[in-house]
Amino acid sequence: MEALDKIYQRAVNRHGAEGVQAGLMKPKSAAALKKISNDRWLAQMTKSVFQAGFVWKVIEAKWPGFEEAFDGFDPHRVAFYSDDDLARLVSDARIVRNGAKIRATVENARFVVELAKTHGSAGAFFAASKPENYIDLLDLLKKQGSRLSGMSAQYFLRFSGVDSWIMSSSVAAALIAAGIVDKPPTSRKALGQVQEAFTLWRRESGRSLTEISRILALSCDG
Repeated sequence: MEALDKIYQRAVNRHGAEGVQAGLMKPKSAAALKKISNDRWLAQMTKSVFQAGFVWKVIEAKWPGFEEAFDGFDPHRVAFYSDDDLARLVSDARIVRNGAKIRATVENARFVVELAKTHGSAGAFFAASKPENYIDLLDLLKKQGSRLSGMSAQYFLRFSGVDSWIMSSSVAAALIAAGIVDKPPTSRKALGQVQEAFTLWRRESGRSLTEISRILALSCDG
């Protein structure tokens, strides 16, 4: 297994030390994650779901309309939307009128309500997540959330500030170059190998999953 220092040096050779540092970001602290209100967790879930397979800038431009249409993403209100509410939203020009993704928002509101009921708040749940168990967190989002799998889940976590990797084509290529996997990882076994590599790199470098993911991406064109 290749040392992270060598991968970092490849990134520097490509982008320069200042370029690499500018491209790095750190996750939020557990305290900061706990302070994020339940409605903001549902809002970010929804944004990640709607951005999947769509032009992101369109979603961003319409986002104030999403906030209005979904009652500020209050999970308790959205969780009890009726069929009439769903019909209203499918006809609401303020948002992207995708019926399946609208319904996923309602289902994810119920998911957030359940997290809050069990853990005190969604923020408390995500704050307690462990980087060494990241693939378990992804698995939970896939099973208990709606349309929160693959890149949608990873972007949701990254943009929320949870310590995370994003399996972009560049990161997958860097993992292949480092000898961790022999093709883009999708199986549980391959993702376990990636988890183990990230855990070792965290221990050797003191860096977060988020930083390591960015270093990998900057080290390879993908």
